[in-house]
Amino acid sequence: MTQMIPVTERAHNFSAGPAALPAEVLEQARDEMLDYRGTGMSVIEMSHRSDAFIEIAETAEKDLRDLLGVPADYHVLFLQGGATQQFAAIPLNLLGDKNSAAYVNTGVWSTKAIEEAGKYCSVRIAASSESTKFDRIPAYASWQVDAGDAYVHICSNETIGGVQFHDLPAVSVPLVADMSSDILSRPIDVSRYGLIYAGAQKNIGPAGLVLVIVHKDLLGRARKDTPSMLDYKVHSKAGSMSNTPPTYAWYLSGLVFKWLKAQGGLARMAAINRRKAETLYHAIDSSNFYSAPVIRENRSWMNVPFTLADAKLDKDFLKGAEARRMTHLPGHRSVGGMRASIYNAVSQDSVDALVAYMAEFEREHG
Repeated sequence: MTQMIPVTERAHNFSAGPAALPAEVLEQARDEMLDYRGTGMSVIEMSHRSDAFIEIAETAEKDLRDLLGVPADYHVLFLQGGATQQFAAIPLNLLGDKNSAAYVNTGVWSTKAIEEAGKYCSVRIAASSESTKFDRIPAYASWQVDAGDAYVHICSNETIGGVQFHDLPAVSVPLVADMSSDILSRPIDVSRYGLIYAGAQKNIGPAGLVLVIVHKDLLGRARKDTPSMLDYKVHSKAGSMSNTPPTYAWYLSGLVFKWLKAQGGLARMAAINRRKAETLYHAIDSSNFYSAPVIRENRSWMNVPFTLADAKLDKDFLKGAEARRMTHLPGHRSVGGMRASIYNAVSQDSVDALVAYMAEFEREHG
C-alpha cells in the first residue's frame, strides 16, 4: 500500500485551476471513499437518484444558498461542464426576442465569452480596457449599455490578467457575471445579478462541475434550437438531474460549502483573503525587483500576476520555488511572468512562505 503523505508535507499549491482544496475536505472524502455513511459504497458508485445522493445534493444547495444569501426567486443549478460552455448557453437562454447583448472586455476570459456569443447575437462592447493591456476595469462612466440589450456580461475576476471588480455599476438590463475564480471568496449581493455562473475548479470543488444561479424571470427564454442540455429551464425543472450530473464533484463541493461555513462564512473568508492579497502585493510594491501589471484599485485578491526585473531570471526563480515545494507559479502562457493564485484553500502560511522566498531570491539576484 502506498504510504499517505502527511498533511504537514503538502505542497504550497498556487495553481490557477484545478486548484487547492481544503485539507479537511480531502481528509473527509478519503475517510468516506469506500463507505459513505454506512451505505457500503462510495459516492462515486451510487445512483444520482438514490436517497443518499439526493440528500447530498439538497444539502449542498441549501448550504450554498446560505453562504451566498441566494434569494428564493433564484434557481441554483449544478451542471456538467465548465464556464466556457456557458459562453454559448447564456446567449441561447437569455436573448429572448432581442438580438443584442453588451459585454465588458477586461481580459482573456471576457474576450473568449465575446467571441462565442458573437455566433448567436450581435455583441456590443460596452467598455474595454484592451488599449491599456487589460490592466484595469473600464471606468463605469464609459460603459455604453442600451435598453435594447438582453443583458450585460462581465467577468468579475480575470484569472489570467489578475483584474477584479470590487464594486458594481448600476445597469439597466440584467447583469450576467462569470465568477469562476472569485465566487465564495467574499460576500456578494446576488439580487444585483440576473445570472451568475462559475466553473468549480477554483473555489468550489473539482473540475467538471459548473454552477449557474439564475433569476426565475430569465428562464423560459431559450431559443427553440437550444440543445436541451443547455436549456436552464430544463435543468431547473429536473433539479439539475435531467441527465446524470457530476455526482462526485457535487459531493466534494458540498463538503467545501460545509468547510466554508465552519470557517465563519464569506465575511470571514473575505477578511482572510484580503490579508493574503495585501501580504503579497506589499512584497511586490515595496520592491524594485518585482512588479505587478494591474492598477492598485482593480487588483485581484485571487490571482496575483507579477514579473521580475529581469525575465532571464524567471527559470531560476521557478526552479527555486519548486525546490521549496511551491508549485504552479508560472504565469499563463499568453502573458508570461509569474502568477500566484491564492484561493480560499491557500493558507496565509503558503503566502508567507512565498513572500519569504521572494525576498531571499531578490537578495541573491537583485
